[in-house]
Amino acid sequence: MKVSALPCDPGVSGWEAVLPDVPSLAPLEEDKDADWLVIGGGVAGLAATRRLSQLQPEARIVVLEAKRVGEGPAGRNSGFMIDLPHDLASEGYAGAVNSDRAQTRANRAAIDFAAEMAQSLDLPAESFVRTGKINAAATEQGHQHNLDYAAHLARMNESHEMLDAEAMREMTGSSYYLSGLYTPGTAMVQPALYVRALSRSLMSNRVALHENAPVKELRRNGVWEAITPSGRVRAPRVILAVNGHAESFGQFRGRLLHVFLYASMTRALTADEVARLGGEAQWGLTPADPMGSTVRRISGTGGDRIVIRNQVSYAPGLDLSEARVAKMGVRHDRTFAARFPQLADVEMAYRWAGRLCLSWNGAPALGEVEDGLFSACCQNGLGLARGTLHGMTMAELGCGHRTELVDYVMSQGVPNRLPPLPFTYLGATARMAWGQWNAGREL
Repeated sequence: MKVSALPCDPGVSGWEAVLPDVPSLAPLEEDKDADWLVIGGGVAGLAATRRLSQLQPEARIVVLEAKRVGEGPAGRNSGFMIDLPHDLASEGYAGAVNSDRAQTRANRAAIDFAAEMAQSLDLPAESFVRTGKINAAATEQGHQHNLDYAAHLARMNESHEMLDAEAMREMTGSSYYLSGLYTPGTAMVQPALYVRALSRSLMSNRVALHENAPVKELRRNGVWEAITPSGRVRAPRVILAVNGHAESFGQFRGRLLHVFLYASMTRALTADEVARLGGEAQWGLTPADPMGSTVRRISGTGGDRIVIRNQVSYAPGLDLSEARVAKMGVRHDRTFAARFPQLADVEMAYRWAGRLCLSWNGAPALGEVEDGLFSACCQNGLGLARGTLHGMTMAELGCGHRTELVDYVMSQGVPNRLPPLPFTYLGATARMAWGQWNAGREL
């Protein structure tokens, strides 16, 4: 199969830009034989590599990343590894109680797996911290979403705490929010630091990871052969961990929705600006309305900064212009100004977009799609938790290590076929536009 498209990741991700520069890992400049080939050095690919090395410690594993680790979607998300139900297509994240309990158990298994990696591989403390998160409400409608979600969590027997406007102001320094709903199970990640450190920690005499090694062709002649611009890898088994780019490899065509989300990060705040802002040094807010704004305050490598993420656009071609990123950045400036008027002189230092892959029915794109080719794709907007889950379970499936988690993820079915592109484009664009308009001040 000829690979029809390579990754497009416009803008400069602040998560990567604030980190010290490190030398690139070597590109693939020779022909190699391996027991396993993992295509994609993001969250799913690295989780798969870790699980393969546990299940088959003598196996030779090669990981190919098209760009540098951390430059793609894995290093561009908001950094919430969420345990609880978080359905972006719903009005308030929740679904049926039993299915949400099952998804929560699976998400927590993935977070536990990530925590074990962070501890045993000695990742930087800043890269992965279990702090919980808060659903922030700026309107009465958003507050009602929080109340409804809290009632759903109570039915699930899940811990949660409602925060009033004063508690939100004391934490964030902003008087913008009416309420918050705190849940303790989310891990907060510095996404670029996490995947960068993880990729280097996984390397050994049995595991090789090559950056700037895009697969141009993947073919099977007895074994799988991946061809890059300057080398090739032959392996009997392959894990495809490229999320929406599964379609570029000829898999799940006409079944995946591709969207871009947009983010901006401020410059480092001065000591005076930190004092003016007040609040706690680190916190993370997801919106009570799924189409609202995600906001984080970070304090660590790169200083004290605030990250805003909102706006979404449908991109069936998996590409996007820098001009579109700049246009969305103007809206981020309005979001920031409304929440933090005391920081009116603080400008954004970085703006970027990140790709998400969704399916019409919320199903992942998993399983042995061809003989020896395993897909760990379509995370449906929860790239950190589900990417980890899908990577580890596809490694288990490929090794014949059948577990309850494998059975669970495989029971979710496959993505439904989409309507013809004009209808999909019109429907998806209208749905997103309506959701963002209806979000109002939550945006």
